[in-house]
Amino acid sequence: MKSSAELPLRSVWACAIGAALLAFVAGTGLASTANGAPAALHDSAAAAALLEQFRQAIWAEPIYAEFDLRQMPRRGGEHLFKGRFWGGRNERGPVTRLELDVGKGGFSHRFLVQGGPDGAVWTSDGVGGGALSEAAVLAPLAPGVEMTPFDMLPMPYLYWLDSELVGVERIRGRQANIYVFLPSADFAARNPSIKSVRAYLDTQYNALEQSEINGPTGRVAKTLILLELRKVGDRWIPKDLDARNEVTRDKTRLSLTAVAVGVRTDAKAFDPSQLGLPLAPPPASHVIRIAP
Repeated sequence: MKSSAELPLRSVWACAIGAALLAFVAGTGLASTANGAPAALHDSAAAAALLEQFRQAIWAEPIYAEFDLRQMPRRGGEHLFKGRFWGGRNERGPVTRLELDVGKGGFSHRFLVQGGPDGAVWTSDGVGGGALSEAAVLAPLAPGVEMTPFDMLPMPYLYWLDSELVGVERIRGRQANIYVFLPSADFAARNPSIKSVRAYLDTQYNALEQSEINGPTGRVAKTLILLELRKVGDRWIPKDLDARNEVTRDKTRLSLTAVAVGVRTDAKAFDPSQLGLPLAPPPASHVIRIAP
């Protein structure tokens, strides 16, 4: 992480990621309070306001990005997948279209992740409309990788009603508000592998630094970590994000390789009935390449 002196007020981290798709890129970063201090733990209204501010920052500006998804098992060889995504907002909240090349001919493995209180995930591996799938939220983005739609922006757990600010802690040199999210009874029944999620939001920029997904015993099963911010033009973007399986110690690294912020996106990009149709990226003149 960059030091607070290096980070401008116009931070573009909304996750990820997300989630990214990580958040990937957000709108204007704001201090958590007027003087930059963390909210008092007993002030539930202030804690809820901070969380809502973070939700509203996800895809405050439309975005297109390209990324490498590197499978990095503890044992065995690595595997690289190429991917891209579009992020925007609709009447239901933030929405992300993800496309990956999994060796079946182009970017044909697709997800549509709708955020908000009534979020959903659709998938497609061919022509026609996307298939609504409750199971897809925890399915790997590509064979063998640790990242799932649950780990990408807009992360479903951000909208769980049972959330609480439980502490303030320094993490990798920066102070963060710690939120704990508990799933609804319906989600828990469908996905018993997730008991809760603990998220660390930077107190100054309200940026997601790390998330921990806790398994049924309450122990951390997966950790998502923002590794690096990179300045591209006048914006800071999340360059690398790791998802680490704390049981197997396998991990997957998502690295942004190109980005275009504020680009106009065709409405069909976020239409589930159009998910099986190819979508052209923005003109090359609008896309900024990111050095490794």
